[in-house]
Amino acid sequence: MSLVAGSYERFIWGFKLKALKHSHESLTLTPLFCFPSHISPIKSVAVAGSAAASGGADDTIKLYDLSTSAEIGSLTEHSASVTALSFFAPPPLSAPRNLISASDDGAVSVYDADPFVHLKTIRSHKKGINDLSVHPSGKLALTVGRDSCLAMVNLVRGRRSFYCRLRKEASIVKFDLGGDKFFMVMDEKVSVHESEDARLVFELDNQRRVLCAAPGTNGLLFTGGEDRGIKAWDTTSGKVAHSIEDAHSARVKGIVVLAGSDAAAGDGDPYMVASASSDGVIRVWDIRTTKKEKPDPVAEACTKSRLTCLAGSSLKSVWQSKLGKNSNDKQLDTAAEDL
Repeated sequence: MSLVAGSYERFIWGFKLKALKHSHESLTLTPLFCFPSHISPIKSVAVAGSAAASGGADDTIKLYDLSTSAEIGSLTEHSASVTALSFFAPPPLSAPRNLISASDDGAVSVYDADPFVHLKTIRSHKKGINDLSVHPSGKLALTVGRDSCLAMVNLVRGRRSFYCRLRKEASIVKFDLGGDKFFMVMDEKVSVHESEDARLVFELDNQRRVLCAAPGTNGLLFTGGEDRGIKAWDTTSGKVAHSIEDAHSARVKGIVVLAGSDAAAGDGDPYMVASASSDGVIRVWDIRTTKKEKPDPVAEACTKSRLTCLAGSSLKSVWQSKLGKNSNDKQLDTAAEDL
């Protein structure tokens, strides 16, 4: 299991979650790399298998191979800060097929991930994009922006297919793992919608501002934010299924759901959750222990940086970059049908 974190100080951090020698119960976050990869603060990170990417306020995307702990190239198509990144890796593959990015000028860019070649830039919003989420099918993506709007991007045809004004600016948008629902965060509120018609199902009240969110299996949505805790919401009932109060001593800026060994094999639920706070601490939690009064993290690392984002992967893959190879303007390798 790998974790990658970005920081305000321009540093990228890589960690591997490993079991200690001669112990199957104790885990440790082993550092893989740490270096200043951007010339401005890092805004977003993404991981798929052994591929990782980071987007910065320097308008650049940096690419990494986690298997060699090396930076392998840059993408410079954006003309503003890169605010969101997402890999598309169709199952059962763990290696990414595409990288989708969003920027502070309202643009969405689509890249082929083998090799990393720019395919298309789509104007999605009139102002900067706060977040994007790719549907599990890889055919479309949702974006929310500073223009207080929600947009749908058709990744097959390479154009915006839907655009509507929201009652308030949303900072986060996420599809659930099956793509049947999507979530939007507006300050302390989380709205749950049906993907088919955007119908509102629930509105969850976190009391304090939500700064990060990650979907889990069985309809769970994990959130973290200014309350310094972690909550797992049951989006079928609208109630809190698990909660870790005071998970950090500072606000939670990133959260990742990692699969346990049984879940990775398809025989159980993911139970490992990683979180990162603005004071530089990364912690890994076993959510099965949340019924305790004060659960302890199973692993922890301190970067001494102001962390801004966190991404991770529980899948292993053999992935090698072919940066610079000619792609002859490849299109997305997904079914070409109208949305």
